[in-house]
Amino acid sequence: MYKPKAGLPTREQILDFIATSDVPAGKREIAKGFGLSAQDKIGLKALLKDMADEGLIDSAPGRAFHKMGGIPKVTVLRIADVDDGGNVWAVPERWEAEGVPPPRLRVRERKRGALGVGERILARTEEAGNGWIAHPMKVLAPASEQVLGVLREEAGRLWLTGVDKRERREFAVADAGGAAPGDLVLAELAGKPPKIAARVVSKLGDPFAARSFSLIAIHKLGIPDVFSQEALDEAERVSKLPLGEGREDLRDLPIVAIDPEDARDHDDAVWAEADDDPSNAGGWKAIVAIADVSFYVRPKSEVDREARRRGNSVYFPDRVVPMLPEILSAEVCSLKEGADRAALACHLRIGKDGSLKSWRFTRAVVRIAANLAYEEAQAIIDGASSVVDDRGDMLSVLQPLWACWHALAKARDARAPLDLDLPERRVVLDEQGRIMSVSPRERLDAHRLIEDYMIAANVAAAKALEAKKAPVMYRIHEPPSREKLAALKEYLETFDVPFALGQVVRPATFNHIIERIGDADFRPQVMEQILRTQTQAYYAPGNHGHFGLSLGSYAHFTSPIRRYADLIVHRSLVSAYGLGEGGLPADDAANMESVGEIISRLERRAMEAERDTTDRYVAAFLSERVGQVMDVRITGVTNFGFFATVEGIGGDGLMPVRDLGGEYFRFDEGARTLTGEHSGDVFAQGQTLELRLAEANPVSGALRFEMPEGKGAAQPPRGGRKPVREIKRRGRPANIRHQGKRR
Repeated sequence: MYKPKAGLPTREQILDFIATSDVPAGKREIAKGFGLSAQDKIGLKALLKDMADEGLIDSAPGRAFHKMGGIPKVTVLRIADVDDGGNVWAVPERWEAEGVPPPRLRVRERKRGALGVGERILARTEEAGNGWIAHPMKVLAPASEQVLGVLREEAGRLWLTGVDKRERREFAVADAGGAAPGDLVLAELAGKPPKIAARVVSKLGDPFAARSFSLIAIHKLGIPDVFSQEALDEAERVSKLPLGEGREDLRDLPIVAIDPEDARDHDDAVWAEADDDPSNAGGWKAIVAIADVSFYVRPKSEVDREARRRGNSVYFPDRVVPMLPEILSAEVCSLKEGADRAALACHLRIGKDGSLKSWRFTRAVVRIAANLAYEEAQAIIDGASSVVDDRGDMLSVLQPLWACWHALAKARDARAPLDLDLPERRVVLDEQGRIMSVSPRERLDAHRLIEDYMIAANVAAAKALEAKKAPVMYRIHEPPSREKLAALKEYLETFDVPFALGQVVRPATFNHIIERIGDADFRPQVMEQILRTQTQAYYAPGNHGHFGLSLGSYAHFTSPIRRYADLIVHRSLVSAYGLGEGGLPADDAANMESVGEIISRLERRAMEAERDTTDRYVAAFLSERVGQVMDVRITGVTNFGFFATVEGIGGDGLMPVRDLGGEYFRFDEGARTLTGEHSGDVFAQGQTLELRLAEANPVSGALRFEMPEGKGAAQPPRGGRKPVREIKRRGRPANIRHQGKRR
C-alpha cells in the first residue's frame, strides 16, 4: 500500500476537501487545493487509488471524486417515488458503492408535480442534516428502470406486479424472456406513461415456494448472499489455525451460552460467581466470553473485505445471510458446547449494587459447558421438572448467574433506561419451510439476564478503550429533536396528557408518561408514538452517548460474528491491550467516521429486509383467512385512509377512506384522526375494532381491509373521541426492551 510522504495531504484532509469543495473535486482540483508539486501529483494519484480500493472514495462521471456513501455535487438521478404527501424522492442512477444501499434524495421541484417516477434528471446535490436534497437542473432522456415483480396473466396477456407494497402500478410485459405466469422476475421498464412496457431480464423462480420470501428482500435490496471463491478458500485455510500460545485457559469454568432456540451462531457466553475479595463484599465476579473473530478475520483479507461490504448478518425466518462464511460463523468461531474455542474474555467485577467496579480483557480459550435456549435456562431456574431431570447439572451454574444479574438489574433500574412494552413477532416454520404459526415472542427473565450482561460488557469495552486513548466505534443514540418532542406534545394533548417542552428530557421522562397513563385504553398508541419520537441509533467514533440506555459510553462488542462494528472494537482492544495479531490498522483507525457511516446504512438495509420478509410471511399466513372478520388495531391514520394491524399477529393493512362510507371524512393531522363530516364517526390511531380481511398479498406483504357487513359506524372515543367500538381491555404484553444483541 502507498505510504504518503511529507507534503501530501492525509486521507482525512482529502475527504474534508471533497466534502467542502464548491466544485466537483477531481485529481487536478485536489492537487491545486493543496498546492502540490508535479512530483507530489504522482504520489497523490497512488494515494487516491488506495483510498478508492479501501472504499473511502468513489469517482463520479468526469473523474471527480466523492466520499464513499456520499453523492457527487452534480449527478444524474432517477425519480424513485412520489409519496402520498406529494414529495418527490430520487436515487443516484450510477451507484457503485458495493454493499451500500443508495441514499434517497428529496427533490425540490420548481413546479410541483412536474416530475414522475422513472424520470431522469441532472441535479445539483447538497447534504442537509442526516439526508440529501436535489435541485433539478435538467430533465434527461428516459432510460430503462428495473423492477422486481411477479408475472400474472389476464385475458391472454402478461402483466408485471411489483413486489414493493408502495408500487401501485402494473406493467404490460413485452418480452417474458421464458418466464411463466407466477414467476418472480427482474424486469426492465421502457417507454413513457401510459405506455410503459416491461422486458424480463432475469427469472428468479416461484415467489410462493417455501423459503422464497427472503429471496425477494435479498434481490430487492441488493444484499450480497454469495461469497467469492477467494473468501471461501481463505476461510477454509484460517479455520485450521491453531489457537496459539499465551491464551488464558478458562476451560475449567462452566461458561454457558444462552441463545434463541433457533440460533444459527453463538457469539457470547457467560459465567459468574460470588466475589471473595473483601473490598467487594456482596459483589460478584463475571466473565462475558465473546468469539475471538479478530484472530481469524484479519484486516484487508478477502474475508474481511466481504464482511465489510455486508456490514452485518441478516436474519430471516427461513435463512441467515451471514457476514462471515459458514465455516467461521457457524463452526470455528461459534461457541459450541464441549468444543475448545478462541474467545476474547471480558472479566468484570460487579458491586452488590450492580455497578461496574473494574474490567480487563484477555484472549482466552474456553470450553462451553452448555448451549441453552432461553426457555430451557428459564425452566431450569424455575424448577420445571422435565427440564431439570435432563439438565439438572446446570442449576448450580445458573443460580450465581441469576444472583449476579439481580445486582445488574438494580443498576439498570437506577439509571432508568427507556422501557417500552413492544410486542415482537416470531414466525415459526416447519422443516419444509411452511408457516406453522405467527405470534408475539415471549419475553423471559432469561432474555433480560443475557441483555444486561451484554450491556455491561459493551460499556466495559467502550470505557476500556477510552482509558487507553484508543479508537472506539461507539453505538450512538441521540436524544429526540425538539421538532419531534413538539409533535409528541401536540399528540399527547389530544389525550389531556401534559408534556412540558422546557424540561431536560431523559428516558425516565417517557417512562413517567407511560406510568401516568397506567392501563388506559390508549396506552399502546402512546408507546408507539414515543418510539417514533426517538432518533435512529448509528455508529461513529465520536461519543454522543446512548440516550435510550441512559449510558454515557457505549460500544458494540458482543456480536463480532454478525456485526462488523463489533469486530472493529475487538481489533481496537487487541491493539490497545497488546493481545497479539489481528489488531486495528492505523489507516482503519484514521477512517472510523466513514466506516461508521457505511455500516450504519448497511444495518438499516438489513432491518428493512428482515421487516419486509416478516410482513410477507404474515401476509402468507393470513392469506388463508381472507374474508374473515378479525380484531385489528389502528396503527396510522392518513388523509386517504388508515392502517391497521391484526391483533396478536401483526402485518400492516390499509383501510381506504373511500370504503368507509358515502360521507366525507375530515383528516386531523395533529390528532391523527378521520372524522365523518355528518355522522361525527371517528377513526383514531390506537383504537381496536373489527374489520374484514379483504386481501393478503404474500409477495408484497400488503394487507387490505374492509368494513364488516352491517358495521362501520364509528363511535366517539373517550377524551372527546370515541372508539369505533368499546376497546377491549387486554392483559399487558411482556415487557419488551430493545434486544441487547441488537442495541
